[in-house]
Amino acid sequence: MLEGVHWLGHASVRIDDEVVIYIDPWKITDGKPADLILVTHGHRDHLSPKDIDELSTPDTVIVCPASCAEDLSGDVRTVSVGDSLQIKGISIETVASYNTDKPNHPRVAGNVGYIVKVGERRIYHAGDTDLIPEMDDIHCDVALLPAGGTYTMDADEAAQALSHIEAQVAAPIHWGDIVGSEQDAQRFKDQAPEEVEVVILEAEG
Repeated sequence: MLEGVHWLGHASVRIDDEVVIYIDPWKITDGKPADLILVTHGHRDHLSPKDIDELSTPDTVIVCPASCAEDLSGDVRTVSVGDSLQIKGISIETVASYNTDKPNHPRVAGNVGYIVKVGERRIYHAGDTDLIPEMDDIHCDVALLPAGGTYTMDADEAAQALSHIEAQVAAPIHWGDIVGSEQDAQRFKDQAPEEVEVVILEAEG
């Protein structure tokens, strides 16, 4: 299920298939050129114009909430929560991503998570979010969930989220830089529902 899914540290992910997809690239070194770049929201550790410029080619498509667009150049396409689109043969759905008890990512900001369909797999990148009611409606094969706490769900809440999300495999992200430790990632794995396989990926960035 995780074939071609690369955790690049913090919340940065690269998915390699017939196209190369980055989600929230940040602090990337020697990255493959991107066919598609998805940005969840405008905080500097998720929206990095420098990284996006370095990964982009004239054919790269960048998808982001409207609030991020002014910081980017090239083929930029804006999305809102609940959108569905097809780009370069990849199906993309945007889902809600927000805090319920923290001020950092208010619901009104319109931040998003993404579900991308790569082959027959649906891969969910949650963005910076808490455990939210909308997760009851998320069906995916792979769930990439923040588990570092402070600005997002902590490990315990991320494990609880797996009881709401229909997923076969999960991996913790948003740890190891700024917030979150290997212990948080392990706690997420230890507390996850038995029916979900949790894999702690090694950062490749």
